[in-house]
Amino acid sequence: MTVQKKDLLTLLDSSADEIIGMIKLAKELKEERYTIKNSIFSQKTGVLIFEKPSLRTRITFETAINELGGHAINLESQMVGMGKRECVEDVARNLERWVHLIVARTYSHSTVEQLARYCSIPVINALTDTFHPCQAMAFGLTLYEKLSFDKKRNVVFIGDGNNVCNSIMALCSKLGFNFTVVCPKGYEPDPVIQKRCQEEFKKSGGSLTLTNQMSPSIETADVLYTDVWTSMGQESESEKRKKDFSGFQVNMDTLSRAQPDILVTHCLPAHRGEEITSDVLDSDHSIAFDEAENRLHAQKAIIVNLLSFNNG
Repeated sequence: MTVQKKDLLTLLDSSADEIIGMIKLAKELKEERYTIKNSIFSQKTGVLIFEKPSLRTRITFETAINELGGHAINLESQMVGMGKRECVEDVARNLERWVHLIVARTYSHSTVEQLARYCSIPVINALTDTFHPCQAMAFGLTLYEKLSFDKKRNVVFIGDGNNVCNSIMALCSKLGFNFTVVCPKGYEPDPVIQKRCQEEFKKSGGSLTLTNQMSPSIETADVLYTDVWTSMGQESESEKRKKDFSGFQVNMDTLSRAQPDILVTHCLPAHRGEEITSDVLDSDHSIAFDEAENRLHAQKAIIVNLLSFNNG
């Protein structure tokens, strides 16, 4: 494929300036939502291909495309059968001739990479087993609204070194924040992704710390981030994971050891009573539902950014 174009598969492929630009644009789009009719996606169609269940991602992408003036088609994964009924390459080459954007939520990260490789239209990673960049962008927007980026922030992720952890780590590495992963031994982020992020932390002036101890990292944190202990596709490990993560719950005792103005968030859906307690998730410290709201606006900014680049 010789056509130059931009996709959003992981934030590691974006510059700090581009990420901050999208966050600021998302804030503008949020403020203008009910006052300005945006037609940047007018007469265009975006296709959503989801191999995994979704509430926030599907609704916010369909709404984003609609509010940008376009039309969204939700294409059930069993109807496509990527890699089974039809190879990913052929799916990509067909879709590029009909529509203007592909939003894909898949198990394997290589699937979204193949979609991007074999089509001339932008592809957005709406979650894979490796990365969840749209969630990280929503977190970035929420943090920008609550704390601003006027100084280095300390972000502590408590839980599994999963796709959300990888993407929050990538975001922090680009923005020069200090990022700490607190998890049981053996659940750290993938070493290859750690290495890529470490290179970015060195450039940006941030830091990466991995620890198996809850303290003292939470005592200096600006924000605590957590996620489910068992992700989609790991259901057979559920009981083992509950046991291994039993000492890593975000609860009121956790907050009592943190700064008084600590912020707490979760990518949702939450397993209340496991990784986080209801009294924390529903407290004034929680920004989880603000972040969920910001999925819409962050994804709008992502779409606008991709269209602006690809339409040159």
